[in-house]
Amino acid sequence: MTGIAAGLCRRLLAPSLVAAMTIGLAACRGPAEPSVGGSSADWAHYGGTQDEMRFSRLEEINDGNVASLGLAWSLDLEGEHQLEATPLAVGGTLYFTGQDASVYAVDARTGKRLWRWDSREWALRPQTMHYIFSVNRGAAYWQGKVYVGTRDGRLVALDSRTGRPIWSRQTVAEDSFQFITGAPRVFNGKVIIGNGGGDWAARGYVTAYDANSGRQLWRFYTVPGDPAKPFEQPALAMAAKSWTGQWWKWGGGGTVWDGITYDAEMNRIYIGAGNSGPYNPRLRTPGGGDNLFLASIVALDADTGRYIWHYQVNPQEAWDYKAAAQMTLARLDIDGKPRRVLMQAPTNGFFYVIDRDSGKLISAEKIGKVNWADRIDVKSGRPVEVPNVRYEKGPITIWPGPQGAHNWQSMAYNPDTGLVYIPYMQLGAVYEEDKAFLERVKANGGEPIFGVSGAGTHFSIHADPNDQRDGKGELIAWDPVAQKARWKVQYDSLWNGGTMTTRGNLVFQGDADGILHGYDARTGKQLWRFNAGLGIIAPPITYEVGGRQYLSLLVGYGGGVAMLGRYADRGWKYNAQPRRLLTFALGGKARLPKTAPADFQVRAVDDPKLVLDEAAVKRGAKLYGANMCHACHGAGLNNTGVPGPDLRESGVALDYQAFSQLLSEGPLMERGMPRFETLSDADKRALWSYIRAGARVSLGKRKANDAPVKATAF
Repeated sequence: MTGIAAGLCRRLLAPSLVAAMTIGLAACRGPAEPSVGGSSADWAHYGGTQDEMRFSRLEEINDGNVASLGLAWSLDLEGEHQLEATPLAVGGTLYFTGQDASVYAVDARTGKRLWRWDSREWALRPQTMHYIFSVNRGAAYWQGKVYVGTRDGRLVALDSRTGRPIWSRQTVAEDSFQFITGAPRVFNGKVIIGNGGGDWAARGYVTAYDANSGRQLWRFYTVPGDPAKPFEQPALAMAAKSWTGQWWKWGGGGTVWDGITYDAEMNRIYIGAGNSGPYNPRLRTPGGGDNLFLASIVALDADTGRYIWHYQVNPQEAWDYKAAAQMTLARLDIDGKPRRVLMQAPTNGFFYVIDRDSGKLISAEKIGKVNWADRIDVKSGRPVEVPNVRYEKGPITIWPGPQGAHNWQSMAYNPDTGLVYIPYMQLGAVYEEDKAFLERVKANGGEPIFGVSGAGTHFSIHADPNDQRDGKGELIAWDPVAQKARWKVQYDSLWNGGTMTTRGNLVFQGDADGILHGYDARTGKQLWRFNAGLGIIAPPITYEVGGRQYLSLLVGYGGGVAMLGRYADRGWKYNAQPRRLLTFALGGKARLPKTAPADFQVRAVDDPKLVLDEAAVKRGAKLYGANMCHACHGAGLNNTGVPGPDLRESGVALDYQAFSQLLSEGPLMERGMPRFETLSDADKRALWSYIRAGARVSLGKRKANDAPVKATAF
């Protein structure tokens, strides 16, 4: 009996779900593919299986009994703030990463912590703290080893029993703008890792290492280097023809910071390349060109790293769009023929189905509000873009904005229903050229100026006040064959968690308001919910230990929320709610201790005797953006609770001497606050004045005069 038939038989025997018969079998797309790289009892890979479906074949928990799902145990994670990671479940042990790439091992049945490895990433290459906040999306497991990438650029192999390091390799140059936030992937005795930094114009690449020894096996660059030197691989000679000017001096971008998928059937690796660096194409490629392999999916031979094919979702990328999102492999019946496909919902708002044999586009349609292009031409594979889309003739407002219609939060594909479950966001942005920066480059003889995220482009988040869905999110059940939504769930919140689906006809997703939802995978009907007491961005997993099915989830709101400002503010306060690992099972009776509820009130502190220098306040607003303070403390000082505290409420930011010492000496580096030793006293005074002015605005003692924070990166 096929898995689909078995699932239907079980559901038809459940009286409460006889109505499910009316859904019919049209949604089924054929039998589920066999599990790749692990037993169905484990969640052994980042995507569950190596095909990145995030689909579990377990069905003890199903649509007929999910109402009795309860908390089995919880584990408080002291010192953590934002938790994005997908846990791994292997042989009764959970392995997961905290925000700073520290690795935990926990007994999956009891919640007992077995060991914790401290990455100390803040100490080993501290300059990376200026490029990205503390965050990590997970680990990899293979033959008794756990692998993790750290923000400072190391790939580390740990003994899964003890947490002791076996080997460590520095994967990025000491003086680069690169860092690691994504999870490694393991395949055939190899471990592969990419890096971030495209927003800082870093040059992207992925590297494969021997999983036992850490020896480097191959490296593939996503952007060509200096053409006066030999290209690292033949494909880069082809790619270089799509660039003009002196792009290599800028770096280019194209970093592979998240999506990597192994195709066991074809022995291929698919990598998702990120955005351009800098964003403004008139800086990096003044004569035009598509700029391969920016915003592209690239297929490589898994043994050698040799280029096979590519598909570019955004030629000459200019908006912080990226193809770095999860890539899911499946077989679909299309026009009566079975096809091996790769599916992706990148940030640009289209859903792509690509033939993974040839790399040719099969179909692409908008999953929501998208206006930067009218459509994707299937014959050429290229977008049909609207005029002025690269803001060459002035400002333009487009949807989606840089956060994307879908970002790193995982989607899930259920081969029984034939549906992909996508965390969708609806928010636009106003893009325009940063003329002042272009003048600085001109004055510098045309040579690059580094240290500015998104250089050459201004953008500010925008919501249409007449569109009630703007600034909010949805869960979309997408039919990849028909290329349309089958059902949707609307959320009030924008920045919600990833998804997971099961053979039990269920799909699970947490939201920014702290609710973990269980839905009927065919209809979208909510069958179960649990209040976790804090916003959720991580995806759940499910696994089996001792014949019992469990569901586990990390709870810790964060990620890019600080840069989204009020659109991501759900009332969570810094350090007010504990970060936790939650685990559920049928009949679970555990209870969470009461925690502080959401609180939207700003309790600003002020010294009314202070007289503020208005010039310093204005200068401080610029320094706040230039030094990426908004990435942790919130755009325009509007804080979302993570990863840093609300500076308007901070006693340290009220006392100038304490504030100055904090910036110059870095006493809180271990807790995520970088050191800014290059700031002059005048700089620090200006920043302090800006914060003090912002506190008075929130107290109603001053009119708002903040310049909008621009050139934000996600």
